[in-house]
Amino acid sequence: MQSARKDTSLLRYLLLVCPLAMCLPAPADAAVSIVVGPTPIQDGDAKSAGDITVLNEKLAFALGVGSPVPYGVPRGAIIDVAPVVNGKVGRDCVVFADFIPNNWSAWPNTYQHIDVLERGPHRAVLRTVRDWGKVQVTTLYTLDSNSDAIKIRTTMSNGGAALTGLLSGLTLWPKGGYLFGVPGLDGTALRAADGALADRVVAYDENWTVALHAPYADHVADGSKDMYRLQDLAAGESRDFDAWLQVGQSGDLKPIVAAEIARKHLASGTVRGTVTGQDGAAAKGAVIVIEKQGKPYAWVLGRQGEYDVTLPSGDYVFYATAKNYSQSERIAVQVAANSRVSHDFHDLQIPARIEWSVTDARTGTPLDARISIAEGQIPLVGFLGRKTFFTELERRGRADVAIAPGNYVFSVSAGGGFLSERQQVKLAVGPGGVQKTSVAITALFNPSARHWYSADLHHHADQAEAVTPPADLARSQLAAGLDVLFVSDHDSIVNHAALQTIAERRGVAFIPGIELSASWGHFNAYPLTIGRGLMIDTGTASVDAIFAEGRRLGAAVVQVNHPFIPYGYFASINDGVAPGGFNPTFDLMEINAEQSADDDKVLQALWNFWNAGHRYYLTAGTDTHDVWRAESGSVRAYVHIDDALTANSFAQALKEGHGYVTYGPLVFPSVMFGDVLKVKPGAPFVLGFDLESVAGVVKVDLIGGGGRLATRSFRAPPRQTHVDFPLSTQRATWYSLVVEDGQGHQAYTNPIWVDPVSR
Repeated sequence: MQSARKDTSLLRYLLLVCPLAMCLPAPADAAVSIVVGPTPIQDGDAKSAGDITVLNEKLAFALGVGSPVPYGVPRGAIIDVAPVVNGKVGRDCVVFADFIPNNWSAWPNTYQHIDVLERGPHRAVLRTVRDWGKVQVTTLYTLDSNSDAIKIRTTMSNGGAALTGLLSGLTLWPKGGYLFGVPGLDGTALRAADGALADRVVAYDENWTVALHAPYADHVADGSKDMYRLQDLAAGESRDFDAWLQVGQSGDLKPIVAAEIARKHLASGTVRGTVTGQDGAAAKGAVIVIEKQGKPYAWVLGRQGEYDVTLPSGDYVFYATAKNYSQSERIAVQVAANSRVSHDFHDLQIPARIEWSVTDARTGTPLDARISIAEGQIPLVGFLGRKTFFTELERRGRADVAIAPGNYVFSVSAGGGFLSERQQVKLAVGPGGVQKTSVAITALFNPSARHWYSADLHHHADQAEAVTPPADLARSQLAAGLDVLFVSDHDSIVNHAALQTIAERRGVAFIPGIELSASWGHFNAYPLTIGRGLMIDTGTASVDAIFAEGRRLGAAVVQVNHPFIPYGYFASINDGVAPGGFNPTFDLMEINAEQSADDDKVLQALWNFWNAGHRYYLTAGTDTHDVWRAESGSVRAYVHIDDALTANSFAQALKEGHGYVTYGPLVFPSVMFGDVLKVKPGAPFVLGFDLESVAGVVKVDLIGGGGRLATRSFRAPPRQTHVDFPLSTQRATWYSLVVEDGQGHQAYTNPIWVDPVSR
């Protein structure tokens, strides 16, 4: 039925659009135009014959009509956005921008219609209509000639029973670049927008900005990428949501603030001045950061050492900086209505460099390492400099880092928190100089010597909204002390070949994976056959089709990622919206670092499965998309492999339950996890475990079919210890551990199965 509806929708679309957009010539002086077919946006994802691109003098955007929308979002969403500069269409800046009915969930959905209402030359208007359960969601996209913003109006019309507690609104997920969240709000989790200094989120890089202005929003999520209104929708009720998607041709936020002033009719004044370094020369690429109420509010780019910006009336603090320059002193600025004031900055110190060398303290062997700023200048504006650096792939243990002068404390890690301690390095970095710094790290533990190997089994590179090129993914995972390289991009295999080459060059194993991403659940499948491409649309496929596709791609294991988040598979099963319901042919359930609050839910679900005799096992991944902001391997899976470490042997060990997951503690059992120990009914036996932890072992809980059975605690947490649990049983059961270290980090093990048999 769904396929028939889609075919009808597409036919309706073609009948409506072809006469308008393809069969009639566009006026020669058309300022707004429509292209049907593959988008002219560089690196765009709208590649189908049925996709629609709308262009004017300043921007272009494309709707996915034939092309799938990422993450299983229904068709009709914006999947490409780019600036237009001097008639040339730029690169795609957006993964998708769309209206979400309720906290990311756009499912269940059965139809989509796309109509072209106006095609220019002065204005283009497109309308998409789709269902979400009993709610009809209608969105109008309007682009005027010479406008730098797409006007978006979405209407939710409830044709069913009353709905309460919906989180509804527009979302903006950028492709690459950086994100400047709603000013005044901190954190990435869902939160109320109380205290917000503006109603916009900005994706940006040096050569573009895309701002979502969402005046309706009273909640934000995912670091402000999701702009929601918490609402109830009565039966028969409709509600409008107005927003603007503003596109800029540089990383300057000046036009975005100007748009806010115009839209809200705010009193305003102008601030201008000059920016030079201590050498008296104009600071190249100067950026003037503007704070309000102690929080970052906006920034403006300098041009030839000069800047100007119009701001709403109020009190601000300004400081100037530039790429790898120091920050100037902060100055208080009062902006009155219609005022024009000047403030100059003359004290910027020029960039410096640090040449790092990181080695093993015992052998002098170069180590892969992660170097991050713990204290010191961290640029607010992403393209001015990073907080985190990695040693090089080709020159292992070496890193040449450009940085702003100043006083710093760096954290240097090579397997830190798992295999060694993180080293703290204090440096005073002078302007213009080169500083050579050597760090020696002592390895405390060596699991691979016991044939235990680790991987981060949920990790993205640079597809969809992820921003980590393959080489940097490898640098990050190697610096974390992981034994295996791994990637699982959303519905993409494009990075497999590059990572396979890197792994071969470095002499490590590589597991090629994919995250099969439906609106109602995400699943990692691996290891895949390199070169074999995805052949289903995960946005419309059932769970049966998704699992079958994973196996067709060569996967030995399929894991359920973050099962209990709002669009997790188990949550969708509970809500009755997972197409196909429960399919028992998955292998693993994930402990996800981004969703650590759900660890207990995942464990309890697994314990229930184990009580019923089902042999699903643990896996772990960080869900890292940006290695400069999140740490690869902060949770990881360890498995035991007697033979050679390969992608297949690692996956087979996972499938057989020969491992555990950990945020820090290391566990070495006397009886292998996943194995069956046969004992006499009621006869005593002992399960023993060697434990290691950089932060020291604080507590060990023994878990069995009835819950927590015994606890061992340590007042003086040892880094290495052994625990024994004397046991006996009359019935078949299982035992596992939860281990906690001195930093509150835990390890969760797979079960040891125990089978009492008469002899």
